[in-house]
Amino acid sequence: MANIDRERILASVPQRGFFGHPRGLFTLFFTEFWERFSYYGMRAILVYYMYYETTQGGLGIDQPTALAIASIYGALVYMSGVIGGWLADRIFGASNAVFYGGILIMLGHIALTVPGSIPMFYISMILIVLGTGLLKPNVSSIVGDLYSEKDTRRDSGFSIFYMGINLGGFLAPLATGTVGLKVGFHYGFGIAAVGMFIGLIVYMFMKKGNLGLAGTLVNNPLTNPKKTYSTILIGVAILAAIVTVGIVSGILTINTFILLVGILGFIIPTIYFIIMYRSSKTTAVERSRIIAYIPLFIASVMFWAIQEQGATILASYADQRTQLDVMGIHLSPAWFQSLNPLFIIFLAPVFAWLWMKLGTRQPTVPVKFSLGLLFAGLSFLVILIPGSLGGSEALVHPIWLVLSYLIVVLGELCLSPVGLSATTKLAPAAFASQTMSLWFLSNAAAQGLNAQLVKFYTPDNEVLYFGIFGGAALLLALVLYLSSKKIHSFMRGAD
Repeated sequence: MANIDRERILASVPQRGFFGHPRGLFTLFFTEFWERFSYYGMRAILVYYMYYETTQGGLGIDQPTALAIASIYGALVYMSGVIGGWLADRIFGASNAVFYGGILIMLGHIALTVPGSIPMFYISMILIVLGTGLLKPNVSSIVGDLYSEKDTRRDSGFSIFYMGINLGGFLAPLATGTVGLKVGFHYGFGIAAVGMFIGLIVYMFMKKGNLGLAGTLVNNPLTNPKKTYSTILIGVAILAAIVTVGIVSGILTINTFILLVGILGFIIPTIYFIIMYRSSKTTAVERSRIIAYIPLFIASVMFWAIQEQGATILASYADQRTQLDVMGIHLSPAWFQSLNPLFIIFLAPVFAWLWMKLGTRQPTVPVKFSLGLLFAGLSFLVILIPGSLGGSEALVHPIWLVLSYLIVVLGELCLSPVGLSATTKLAPAAFASQTMSLWFLSNAAAQGLNAQLVKFYTPDNEVLYFGIFGGAALLLALVLYLSSKKIHSFMRGAD
């Protein structure tokens, strides 16, 4: 995006009105709150819906496959951000992408309200994957549009925005988990659909007055739209034919599909880095910043590989390895999904205040990332302790899960909102929304990796499983910290 366009956008956005931040942050805060309410509400009961028996209202899928599908579902959700970022940058802008994505997500949750239907389950996956790909990266890009590159409120603003995400993530499992596991899964999914509908209403009625031109400009419009559309249609038709032949012939099974998505999770970001670096629209300074972004991307993959297992391995751990009757209260295993966002709600303002208080003295982005990896590794080393002490047969006190979720949240607040902010600063102007999609691809790569690794988890080998993951994160944290000054020099002033 040219500097003149950035100036036009900033001039159109009311710069005060939400805790000292641009007024548009309020609109995006609540839009993302309801979108995350719908997504995390669905995700809190998705694993149980898949592996519970049909007599219990589930689909009856075997548990290792269900865990792998849940991971690959998450990978596809974030991988589709590539499509959403490209459409925003080249065709209809980030603002429209957010709206269209919300509609698809809502329809996807509605499809899940059909009880016990595997075909509707797969239809919902397609709708939610495409919808989140449109909405998720672009709503974050619009947050970046509210601030200038040198605005010291930027990291704080993303932390507040991140708190909105997690406020929705905290309330959703309590609602859908209680209703889904006690009344019926399809009623829980219905609550998620209502959440996305409310988010759409908030966005529609508040964006004009609060966001100005943020998200409305097409950063890199197509030079030959008709030819591009024809190429896309031909590509979709070829892909559909390949998938059909693969399914009919038996070559494309659920296991081969999971493996394919996992491989693509690493191939696609690699291609993106090459394209952006070699593009004639990328300046020398922007190329240097792309080099700096690569180790941050790798660190993000490692972090999310641990954090995202909170919805798969730790969800199963809560259901089958945790003592759920405590002090006369029966805990729903889905409620543990609220711990991560609950801690973020309380701690995000602390981190936002801390970064603003430190100002120019705060740690550099690479150092913050190394801290994120340190806490992620410790969270898995903590959860292996009860298994090593009591064995795989005894039920574990829920305090161990609580502690693990708390520690990984400390890492998340060092890495995730900072990563969102760094992405908007390091992104080449012609690839603004697509670079935000690239950031979410780190999560896709992590969950694609998890889809292969979660199959190896059993209560009998959990100490080894958690130990290997935790140790790898600690090692990478050390390497990143020792390289932080060099990485920071490549950022070329985008602190």
